[in-house]
Amino acid sequence: MDKSKLRGVIFDMDNTLFDFVEAKMIACTSVVRHINAGDPEELFSYFRRDKYGFENLENISDYLNHYNLYSREVFIQCCGIYRREKVNNIKLYPEVRNTMLKLKNMGLILGLLTDADMDNTVSRIKKVRLCNYFKSFFTHDITGEKKPSHIPFNYALNSMNLHPHETLFVGDSLRRDIMPSKQIGMTTAYAKYGDKNSSRDRVQTDEPDFVLNDFKHIIDIILTENEPEQERI
Repeated sequence: MDKSKLRGVIFDMDNTLFDFVEAKMIACTSVVRHINAGDPEELFSYFRRDKYGFENLENISDYLNHYNLYSREVFIQCCGIYRREKVNNIKLYPEVRNTMLKLKNMGLILGLLTDADMDNTVSRIKKVRLCNYFKSFFTHDITGEKKPSHIPFNYALNSMNLHPHETLFVGDSLRRDIMPSKQIGMTTAYAKYGDKNSSRDRVQTDEPDFVLNDFKHIIDIILTENEPEQERI
């Protein structure tokens, strides 16, 4: 068994392919302007709570209630603004599309593993026009679990007919992406450029195999890992 040969790459989505935090902040700014109360950072902090989760629109409901502005009509308006602006302001990091094309042309199997649900995943990937690059999307409503559980990682590997040792996982979270994928034997690339939670998401874990400061360096990782053993000596 050639343990050095990488056949597939599985990517996290938010903050690995694009700056999702920036898109959410723009969406929060639009909502705050609409109701003329509070500030975007405050609304964003509601999404960071553990109460509902990072995606749940009930966070907006709580925010409106805090300012005594809640009505069903206002809530629906704010949710519409938030959804629209969040997706419209998603932009790929530099070199993502070119790198994905190169990876696909190299014959690698590409997958996407995210804690977002399928509807949100599809809308974001369509917005940045990456649908055709991935063999499969694996979302929490498909796998039944969220990261850092090993279940979604193993589900993705089994579905793509890949072994852990022949798969690179790329993600921006040390706790939710790097730690579990490394524990099950995948090669890991920490997307440090996209980590927005390093101060609050720090865990004691093994170091990632690679640290990415630029998305395009994934190509270098593949070439290095798949270099014939005799050429490394």
